[in-house]
Amino acid sequence: MSDETPGPDPERAETEDRGDAYGLDAAQVDAILAAVEAGAQDRLLELLAPLHAADTADLLEQIGPADREKLIRLWGDGFDGEVLTELEEGVRDEVLEVLDRKTLAQAVQDMETDDLVYLVEDLEAEEQDQILQHLEDADRHAVEASLQYDEDTAGRLMSREMVICPPHWTVGDAIDFMRAHEDLPETFYKVILADARMHVVGTVALGTIMAHRRDTALRELADTSPRLIPVDQSYEDVAYAFNQYHMVSAPVVDGDGRLVGVITIDDAMEVLEDEAEEDMKLLAGVGDEEISDTVWETARARFPWLAVNLVTAIVASLVISLFEATIAAIVALAVLMPIVASMGGNAATQTLTVAVRALATRDLTRANAMRIVRREALVGAGNGIAFALIVGVVGVIWFGTPMLGVVLGVAMVINLFVAGLSGILIPMALSKLGIDPALASGTFVTTVTDVVGFFAFLGLAAALLL
Repeated sequence: MSDETPGPDPERAETEDRGDAYGLDAAQVDAILAAVEAGAQDRLLELLAPLHAADTADLLEQIGPADREKLIRLWGDGFDGEVLTELEEGVRDEVLEVLDRKTLAQAVQDMETDDLVYLVEDLEAEEQDQILQHLEDADRHAVEASLQYDEDTAGRLMSREMVICPPHWTVGDAIDFMRAHEDLPETFYKVILADARMHVVGTVALGTIMAHRRDTALRELADTSPRLIPVDQSYEDVAYAFNQYHMVSAPVVDGDGRLVGVITIDDAMEVLEDEAEEDMKLLAGVGDEEISDTVWETARARFPWLAVNLVTAIVASLVISLFEATIAAIVALAVLMPIVASMGGNAATQTLTVAVRALATRDLTRANAMRIVRREALVGAGNGIAFALIVGVVGVIWFGTPMLGVVLGVAMVINLFVAGLSGILIPMALSKLGIDPALASGTFVTTVTDVVGFFAFLGLAAALLL
């Protein structure tokens, strides 16, 4: 055996430098596509076997529809149903169309109820029935019961697979019970104590159970005031509670306080991720767009927001048209106008992004609203003064007119001050009206900063330079 210490693996080091330590690399994708093209099923199964369902879903989303269909058909009966829960909605629908009913039936049989609900909730009734008929009676009834709850509520998010024990049991009773049952939930973190009426008495963490003697009463170890999730509570509130209170699981109860399900941290964090992604997309005006969408779907989704932006641009142009004579007399104004508008728009976007996220995480509330508004106004004014000095000097040097530099500087202060205020007040006002601030704030803020910037700059120029 050599005494030399092996050096670092260059390929691995390169991968880590790129930040691609997880997920697929180009070589894997190429190898899988080559197997698909050659119709080599054994080779395909060999390449897919070590992949996590999430990585396989990424693969299906990255390749084109034709290759996707070939891969699914070649995969055959071994298709992993968990992949369906990881796919974007559009790609998932395509995969469901390709899968034959026998393969689909095998794929869904081992899925937990919350994953099954996620899979079928957006399907047509006929497609839902095709999937549900392949489930065992208990699973089918559980999924159908969850589908009765409103979309985007805890009732849709929860799983009905949970471990329930009577409060008079001991640690030994609970351990023997769990060992005797092979159909335990795939993932669970706590045992729920419930009385004969299915009212939650408490919860006990698995780690706590394993750390105590068999004769210890579960009631002595239980958290007797667990945070219960109402079955009709919104997704957003559920995810916020998990994040705010560092929960790993929580019982779900109906209107009478009876235990009906459980939500675990993985489901709650997925909601948080989806909400953050939705806000980011809405701020950019792209709506519910996915990377796998077709050209027509993408163009159709983006068109309305571009049309709204066109209207706001026309409004800004109307303001400019009011000062045609001023611009004709002083051509330098046309050169400098974009500076004021651009700086105001960027400043407002900075404030807007922080405000929308703070509203989503409930860090911006009635208690601190005025303090945050005052802060953003002062930040806008402070940055306005700083950049006013810079652009004022630039204006003087560029065009040799001191008063032009003064006009440019004052307009900059006004617009950045207004940008700070509008960036915080507009999303707050929309949220107060029950409108998603991520959906419409950008349009209003852009319009305000453009109109104010042009009006301030050209108005001051007309008053002081002519």
